[in-house]
Amino acid sequence: MAESLNRILYVDDEPDIRAIVELSLRHVGGFDVQMAESGARALEILDGWTPQLILLDAMMPGMDGPATLAAIRQRPSLAGVPIAFMTAKVQPSEVQRFKEIGAVGVIAKPFDPMSLPNTVRELWGGAGPT
Repeated sequence: MAESLNRILYVDDEPDIRAIVELSLRHVGGFDVQMAESGARALEILDGWTPQLILLDAMMPGMDGPATLAAIRQRPSLAGVPIAFMTAKVQPSEVQRFKEIGAVGVIAKPFDPMSLPNTVRELWGGAGPT
């Protein structure tokens, strides 16, 4: 039987967006969600917890989403974890760039909190379980 998605790490510097995503994924979707306010904090969380999917904001101060993705990919134990961006940068050229650096997809901001869990499940299903 295929493993179902449960553990998600969400990384975003905006507290309001983190709160909405947490409510959506945890309470509507029933996921085990860890939240990080920066790429550096995400790396700390990943030292002791392995998610099945990582969602990154593209634009963050300090370590942005692409830099965070690159740092995660340097860890062999996380090489197979699908990573997607949640961002307002959704022009075709931007989406293509995210995919070229290893993202499995892009979820556009703003998003519908009630449908976000299904969007995440569909994205993860396309990436395949790790």
